[in-house]
Amino acid sequence: MSSAPGSQREAYQPPAAGSSGGGRSYVPAPAGTMFYLCAECGVKVGINKGEPIRCKECGHRILYKQRTTRYLKSKSTIPK
Repeated sequence: MSSAPGSQREAYQPPAAGSSGGGRSYVPAPAGTMFYLCAECGVKVGINKGEPIRCKECGHRILYKQRTTRYLKSKSTIPK
């Protein structure tokens, strides 16, 4: 492939804020954010990769990973 002038592709342009379909107006959590529960005060804490593992409210360092809320089917519940 030759890099002739003017043959470069345009750079990706993300959609403008507020132009999402369906009139939704929510702000998703940043990619890579995991949510945990503080063992001391019980508050929900969002932690990104590389951040210290510490509650932002009380400073406690024991956090529990939240359980899934997704319905899981096991083979024993599926009728034959």
